[in-house]
This record gives sequence, C-alpha cells and structure tokens, in this order.
Amino acid sequence: MHLDSHTLAVVRDGVELVNVTVPGERRGRPYPPAADEAELLDRLNTVVSAYGYLVQPADTDGMARAAGQLREVFDAVADADMDRAATQINAMITEYGARPTLIRHGTRPWHLHFHAPDAALVDGIAAASAVGLAFVLGSEHADRIGVCSADNCDRVYLDTSRNGTKRFCSTACQNRSKTAAFRARRASST
Repeated sequence: MHLDSHTLAVVRDGVELVNVTVPGERRGRPYPPAADEAELLDRLNTVVSAYGYLVQPADTDGMARAAGQLREVFDAVADADMDRAATQINAMITEYGARPTLIRHGTRPWHLHFHAPDAALVDGIAAASAVGLAFVLGSEHADRIGVCSADNCDRVYLDTSRNGTKRFCSTACQNRSKTAAFRARRASST
C-alpha cells in the first residue's frame, strides 16, 4: 500500500476512532456504548493523545458523531457501495472544512495536514480522517478498508499487508474464524 506516513496515520486513527467509539460487537463479545462521558473521554483519548492533544468533555459528542459518520463509510465499502462511501466522505470533507495546509512543528520538516491550522480538535480529526479515507477510496486500494468478517465482530480495519487480503480486524478474530471453520469441517467429516 503506497500512502505517505501521515496519510496512513490519519486513516489508522479514523479506524481506531470508529472502533473505540461506535458500539456493536468486538471479538465475539458485545462492545457496548460508553457507560458515561468519562468512559467515552477515556476511549477517545486513547486515539487522540498520541498527537499530544486531549479530548475535552465539550468535544465528546462531536467526536462520537464523526466516528459514526466514518463508520458509515466502512459499512458502505463492506456493502460494495462505493458511491455511498464517496458521498459520505465528500459530505464530511465539506462539513469539517478539510483543506490541505503545510505545517511545521518547531524544527521538524514541513508536512501536510488536512485541516486548517486553527481548526477545532473535532474538525481537525474528522477532516483528517475523511481526507485520508478519500485517498484510500480514490486509489487502487479502495478494497483495503472494511468491516471484520468474523462472526460476532463488526470492528473496522485498514489492510496494509503486502498482498491485500486482510478480512479481519485482528489476529484474534482471524484465529477464532479459522478455529470455527476447522471444527465445522471436522464435525461434518465424522
């Protein structure tokens, strides 16, 4: 997969934002919504704190909304509805004011951000995730994002493997699926 490191990072962050925020199933178990704002804040900060930012209580609703919008993109791709995925990404790019801007932090080299330098945290994260996903969807790698194929799991993933055949969100889900298939074959042969 040929994406620059920053684009790859923002797509991975979008994946994590969806996976920690959106309720559903994870690795064969229910993944409930956050019990309260403090838990949601903790979940969100596992994604955002890598950049040296902290999500504030006022940002939780906006971050959760953006995660839900990103989830719609993954669902559309899983349904092979690229038109719906592209429409959702374009709507997010517009809503969150995405715009390419070269930024420099201290003495580090200039690099591209996908939001205005003064963008609010929610707008910056959502715009960056949307533009990063737009790079993936607008390339030959559009099939590299998806929803886990394991039973009882609906977490999303980005496939950065060389051969591009990833179908699971984690090795745990892949192993669960392989074990279930093995047991089913074994049961049918006896």
